[in-house]
Amino acid sequence: MNPKFVVFGEALTDFIAEGDGLWRAVPGGSCWNVARVSARLGLTTAYAGSVSADNFGDDLVRLAREAGLDMRFMQQVERPPFLAMVPSKHPPRYFFIGNDSADQHLDFSRFPQSWMNDLEIAHFGCISLVRQPLAGKLVETAEQIKALGKRICFDPNYRNLMEDPGYRATLQRMSELADYIKVSDEDLLHLFPGKTVNGALDILRGWAPNAWVLLTKGGEGMTLLTPQGEASRPVYQVDVADTVGAGDASMGGWIASVLNNPDAPLQTHIDTAAAAAATVCRQHGAYAPTMDEVQALMARG
Repeated sequence: MNPKFVVFGEALTDFIAEGDGLWRAVPGGSCWNVARVSARLGLTTAYAGSVSADNFGDDLVRLAREAGLDMRFMQQVERPPFLAMVPSKHPPRYFFIGNDSADQHLDFSRFPQSWMNDLEIAHFGCISLVRQPLAGKLVETAEQIKALGKRICFDPNYRNLMEDPGYRATLQRMSELADYIKVSDEDLLHLFPGKTVNGALDILRGWAPNAWVLLTKGGEGMTLLTPQGEASRPVYQVDVADTVGAGDASMGGWIASVLNNPDAPLQTHIDTAAAAAATVCRQHGAYAPTMDEVQALMARG
């Protein structure tokens, strides 16, 4: 049995400056986080990406396995690790190290035979769609999946690499292919410079008029916009340790709800997304919540 949900994109190691010349290495990557969250919430999920064959890659593989991912899609290759250097958390500053790194060497021919047959939704996003040559292969794969009548979800998840002028065409194409798009208000302001949040949202929805769009607004909550109607909710009130991975958790929680509870009302889907994000905010780092934790928050209303 092949997974219903396959997540494409980057897994990497964050190196976070902790002062006094010390750096903390933390497994991460937006798409890898999404996959772990949806798997922990009970959705049959694979992370389709390649990581280095060293201690950094070993950590990513171990945590992916612990989350219950289908490991047939994750590969380790003899290439350098992909690193995100974070010299400052407040204000956030970061840069990436990864010329010809492991993430660029995903071998699609090694996936399980006929894996697209059981697939229902494939996820794409973040900086994997900027970094060539993988970016081009991912867009082609998304087009093939869409042509088979399967669904696409897309989270642009702005990073400074997206200031490359060539990314604009990719942003539009992936939006056109998408059935589900998650985007934050901050993403919109960066991706559509000079536009207001509403103006940028209008452009995005013009590219994808039939897509469901989950707009997240930090501490102001989130809104789910669909051709069939809308749903909104404020954030769940929790003690916040940090917000790392909260957006990824909302994406994973949303799609897990869509696939596990396809007949549920829009409010259930957005409540699940918000509860997954809030559960992650209680933890330090990109945590993958359990369904029990998410449902406990949802029961609070």
